[in-house]
Amino acid sequence: MVIAGAGVLLVALGLVALMVVRPSSASPSGGSSSLSAPAEDSVDAGFARDMAIHHQQAVEMSFIVRDRTDDEDVRRLAYDIINTQANQRGMMLGWLEVWGLPKSAAGPPMEWMGHTVAPTGDGALMPGMATDAELAALTAAKGEKAEVLFLRLMTVHHRAGADMARAAADTARTDAIRDLAAGMVRGQRSEMGLMADMLEERGAKP
Repeated sequence: MVIAGAGVLLVALGLVALMVVRPSSASPSGGSSSLSAPAEDSVDAGFARDMAIHHQQAVEMSFIVRDRTDDEDVRRLAYDIINTQANQRGMMLGWLEVWGLPKSAAGPPMEWMGHTVAPTGDGALMPGMATDAELAALTAAKGEKAEVLFLRLMTVHHRAGADMARAAADTARTDAIRDLAAGMVRGQRSEMGLMADMLEERGAKP
């Protein structure tokens, strides 16, 4: 579990992002929310819901490793992920609020991509997400062992996240989701390259 202080900061980051992106009368795509809001079963809404969950775990893992290593490069990467993905998560939840859509899906994850994910019971709700056992192992690790495990888990997490984001960038209806998703693809691919170099420096494979 993430320490209490980290949890408070995560909530605060999400709330700040939500306040920043929530307009009083306009939707993210420009017109009034009642006229331009995507449907509840749209790619836009599905992506926003699923990626918010995906991001939440990335932030959680970053908080965990930040407190289990003194390596400045890993801590800096963790800090960047915390800030970037907590802010993006707040944006997506804010858009769902503006659109008047529920923030949780009635059905299974990833229906908006044309396929669904069956529950596995191990805590990994979508592709790329760490299992409960993997999170426990990261929590128990320290030093270089924690760094390598974090980098491996986050590489898998980013790879799946980039796949989801690419699908949304190609098929979403709103400019807000298309632009955000395209930025996620670029950002997560860049971080995957960085993490590959960091693993190599530690004599480890992805």
